[in-house]
Amino acid sequence: MNQNYFYLITIQYLGFRYHGWQKQPKLKTAHLAIDKTLNFVFEKNKKFKTLAVGRTDAMVSATETAFELFMEEPISEFDAFLELFNYYLPQDVRALAMTEVSKDFNVIHNAKLKEYVYLFAHGQKAHPFCASIMTTFRDVLDIELMTKGAKLFEGTHNFKSFCSKISENGLYTRTIFSCNLVENDMFSASFFPSESYLLKVESEGFGYNQVRTMMGALVKLGIHEFTLDDIVKNLQPESVEQIDYIAPASGLILNRVEFE
Repeated sequence: MNQNYFYLITIQYLGFRYHGWQKQPKLKTAHLAIDKTLNFVFEKNKKFKTLAVGRTDAMVSATETAFELFMEEPISEFDAFLELFNYYLPQDVRALAMTEVSKDFNVIHNAKLKEYVYLFAHGQKAHPFCASIMTTFRDVLDIELMTKGAKLFEGTHNFKSFCSKISENGLYTRTIFSCNLVENDMFSASFFPSESYLLKVESEGFGYNQVRTMMGALVKLGIHEFTLDDIVKNLQPESVEQIDYIAPASGLILNRVEFE
């Protein structure tokens, strides 16, 4: 297709019933839901292509992410398009905004900051409705120690111990701009536990399962199976040990993406 018009569309979705973003044979994915809806909204002779800023894994949600829409023909009325798009999207996906970008814009390369949050509670059996967005660790966790541990991830480190599917050519030296464990002030529901927490992590990019494994290491710290020195040791350039606990996916949320 001739790519003549380019649009950046921000969206949000609940990932609990999706097998991640990327299209996969015979599986329900967020990308498939987006493209099926666009096929329905557009006239049959309108060709398009979509490219996401990044891939989320199965059951991971997004409060704000984006994809680029490539078109042969222009979209003249953004508000009317978004209204129709949202009307036909599944109820767990919503388009937030739309802007035209230049042909030089690249939704992947122009993304300069991604913020993930991990929503969790601890020490109890939570309401079943929490399962779609929050992880409840049944053990009582040392939140004060975990808060100290989260700060150790800030800066430029070797995150090879905190990633899955390790390869020789993988990029594991990454810079974490900020990493904080705080009380949850972002999400609320009548069925949430009285206390819940967020791990907030900002970087230009992350390795496969990196944030979930960082959270897993903090959980091991919180139950005193790890020490602060263990986290420091696993961030060293020579570290080859793999963290053996990856926190469940449904607590992970892509919260924000910033573009150049």
